[in-house]
Amino acid sequence: MSFRKFFVVTAAVAALGVAAGAAFAQTPAQKSLIDAAKAQGSVGEQADGYLGFRTPSSDGSLTQAVQATNDARRAAYARSAQAAGTAPDVAAARAFETIVLPRISSGQWYRNAGGQWVQR
Repeated sequence: MSFRKFFVVTAAVAALGVAAGAAFAQTPAQKSLIDAAKAQGSVGEQADGYLGFRTPSSDGSLTQAVQATNDARRAAYARSAQAAGTAPDVAAARAFETIVLPRISSGQWYRNAGGQWVQR
């Protein structure tokens, strides 16, 4: 990837981070469910830019909250990728590396690029 393209992708992802709070179509109740699940270790961030279940869940409300967040992220990554002239999966991975990973709290889990769940 050229330096210019890398710069554009990084700038687009940074802009995505600023707008992320408003762009994610989750209710306060859904955010609370996800935050609690992250604290318990059943939900974590993934290197592909989306939330994932570390352990299976039978809680329909939590599943719906994760899906709503991932759907909103998918749309935001697509917009960012289009603006940067790259693929949505590239924008999603960059968002994880530059925005999400640094914000993962101690004790929470994330899935690295190798597919392993790692506790911070």
